[in-house]
Amino acid sequence: MEHSMQQGMAGLEAVVIVALFLAFLLYLLAAALTSLNLRPWPLYRCFLWGFGIFSIALVITGPIAEFAKGNFVGHMWTHLLLGMLAPLLLVLAMPMKLLLRSLPVPLARKVSWLLKSKPFQMLSNPITALILNIGGLYVLYLTSLFEWMHQSSIVYLIVHLHIFLAGYLFTASIIYIDITAHRLSFLFRSIILIVSLAAHKILAKSIYADPPAGVPGDQGEAGGQVMYYGGDFVELVLIIILCYQWYKATAPRKSETMEEG
Repeated sequence: MEHSMQQGMAGLEAVVIVALFLAFLLYLLAAALTSLNLRPWPLYRCFLWGFGIFSIALVITGPIAEFAKGNFVGHMWTHLLLGMLAPLLLVLAMPMKLLLRSLPVPLARKVSWLLKSKPFQMLSNPITALILNIGGLYVLYLTSLFEWMHQSSIVYLIVHLHIFLAGYLFTASIIYIDITAHRLSFLFRSIILIVSLAAHKILAKSIYADPPAGVPGDQGEAGGQVMYYGGDFVELVLIIILCYQWYKATAPRKSETMEEG
């Protein structure tokens, strides 16, 4: 059974790596084509996309991925890469805006309609994104799901796919960098972000005190510390971006200041 599990994982890894490579190439191609017809697509967004794809690849293959399979500390580092860093980098790359710029007008209108649809608005609501993101982590680490995913390559893939998609959805719902389905207030999104940060820290402390089934105590403590402190940088970036956007939206314009003076 272990041998079949390893074969299944190897096959899934190969498929995911090919998909990531194609996603990287398609983004560069779309950026190049749209730069010919419209304003040049910022080069730094291509680098952000590349680093985001690379962060995902580190979770799938290589020394970090191998370390994560047998050590909870390594797993927690991959959790931070897949669920926090990669989503932030990819959101900052603005893939939805690039997609709409690259598609023919009729098809772009259909995609825009989909983004504005009720189901997508509900899915991209910060509260929904919070439940899927943080709630998913609670289910993973406080139930037998963590142990189960190491016994099935399909469950392993689904769990990691959920971690990434939920992280991306949450990031996109908090900082309005890319095209979004709605424009909720800064106060509302700030409250959701604070709740998320608190819930993430509480879960890390819970893991430190009582690791998931099958995880040695020392690895559980070290993994809990990685989860508690490791995501601080990404969380700080989210806070800075949200605060800057809030300040920029509410700060008086120069023309209004001159008129008052």
